[in-house]
Amino acid sequence: MVSDFRAFVNKLEEEGELHRVKEEVDPDLEITEIAIRAQSENKPAILFENVKDSKFPLAINTFASEKRIDIALGQNPEEIGLELLNFIEALRPPNLKKIFNQRKTIKRFLAFPPKKNSKRLHTLVLENGLKDLPILKCWPEDGGKFITLPLVQTVDPNNGIPNLGMYRMHVYDDFSTGMHMQIGKGGGYHYQESESLGKDLPLAVTLGGDPVLTIASIMALPEGIGELEFAGLVRGKRTRLSKSKTIPMRVPSSGEFLIEGYLKPKERRLEGPFGDHFGHYSEAANYPVFHINNVYCRENAIYPATVVGKPPQEDKYLGDCTQNILKPLIKVIHPEIHDLWAYFEAGFHSFLVVSTENRYAREAYKTGLSILGLGQLSLTKVMVLVDKHVDVKNKSAVLEEIRKNFNPIDSIMLISQAPSDTLDFTSKKTHYGNKLVINATSKGAPNQSLPPVLPKDLKVIDANIEGWRLIKNTLLVIKAKNNGAGVVKNIIKSPLISNIKIVAVVSNDINLESDTEVMWGIFTRFDPGDDIYFNNQEFIGAIPKYEGILGIDATWKGGYQKTLEMDDKIIKKVNEKWEAYWK
Repeated sequence: MVSDFRAFVNKLEEEGELHRVKEEVDPDLEITEIAIRAQSENKPAILFENVKDSKFPLAINTFASEKRIDIALGQNPEEIGLELLNFIEALRPPNLKKIFNQRKTIKRFLAFPPKKNSKRLHTLVLENGLKDLPILKCWPEDGGKFITLPLVQTVDPNNGIPNLGMYRMHVYDDFSTGMHMQIGKGGGYHYQESESLGKDLPLAVTLGGDPVLTIASIMALPEGIGELEFAGLVRGKRTRLSKSKTIPMRVPSSGEFLIEGYLKPKERRLEGPFGDHFGHYSEAANYPVFHINNVYCRENAIYPATVVGKPPQEDKYLGDCTQNILKPLIKVIHPEIHDLWAYFEAGFHSFLVVSTENRYAREAYKTGLSILGLGQLSLTKVMVLVDKHVDVKNKSAVLEEIRKNFNPIDSIMLISQAPSDTLDFTSKKTHYGNKLVINATSKGAPNQSLPPVLPKDLKVIDANIEGWRLIKNTLLVIKAKNNGAGVVKNIIKSPLISNIKIVAVVSNDINLESDTEVMWGIFTRFDPGDDIYFNNQEFIGAIPKYEGILGIDATWKGGYQKTLEMDDKIIKKVNEKWEAYWK
């Protein structure tokens, strides 16, 4: 297993997973276009050795494949998850033989506490602060330059327990940045506590840390399990910490760069907009301001970066990795859960499939509601519940279960005004959203679905229709040029349509032949409270009753954030230099 980011980059190169670019590149948009295009063509990670106006090389797409993730961890993340699950199950109840057979995993747990007083690698002071770092401007309408792969460490002001998270940093000048700390994250809680005490919150940012720490920093770990400790568990080797110079904190010893500073209470500044992983810009909003004391680096430091945008990007592999490691912990808490999977195509939080065992009537709903109370899973927008034998990663299999078992009369739950992802722009109010739970588990005798009935040309129903695709005889996806809600209503109420479970109308920028685009186009562009319709819907007392086809208006609407598009001049520039990058 690699010991730090430098060793990780070297190992990638040894394995043929890294390419060095000697051509001068601009951190203002050009690197983004190269990285995204390289990712789409399955090219290796890139080390840009000549970044304009910077003396440091920049590494990008270092986690952008399953093989690179395996190199970072030293093994496959699913194997780590299964090992942890088998360990827990084997020790219930414990005995000497079981303990002996689990000695490999026990060794992992011995690495749980961090190792303090290690020697720092980042000892050189950058007198100009952030000035010489090759910080990216990723998209044309971004609010400025952003540090995109920071390991942000805070300490609870009440009990001294540390937290490591990843929060983008909008660069205001050489010695201050925005800190995109959301209240639902550990660092956000720490800032809220320090603010209530009227105290500054010390903060340390590692750039180019141990890759296992990078993965741990984005994990939605259960309360009480720290990222520094969990990284030791995953690595099988204790996380090395050393004293910081200007703040009361121990920080990872092996980073390429270390930034020390603090957040002042009740100080906010406009942060963003920023091209985010939903494939749209996230809007500008007021966030805490990070004041920098000092910036340190090691000899010949390498600056790490990532780019997010319309999926799939590098975050797909990081997100899938964390899911595979953490699933066993959820299954320990909820033994009725067989498996679960959040889809990168929908920005992870927008679509979750859970396979579960129904031991009694309506237990599936109990399971679904309990999941919506678990940490970051509480941000899930649409959840589909299926039986335990169903492969949750298989979209076709999930659709087949919906076809067999979904009936709105008894298989749907709408939860209004629930917590939502900060980046979800479909709700009318930030952090407020609506959730849709579809129960596609079997409920006794299977539903004998008849073959779907469609006219040859759907335009006879609505002239705004520009194309359509029927997927697994279950989901009818329609491309419309305008009036998405009107098209949905006309389709689901048409006597020419029958035996369809779900109709989703998407905007005309969606390629209907791409499963990834279809999922992205549906789940990032509708709110379950405002944008779904049924043939019949009524209230019986305070209880809603739904019947017929579920219709979804997933078209882009006024007030939504803009879709990410690269500047034409940058595209032309990269086209002209493409061969030079890969010499």
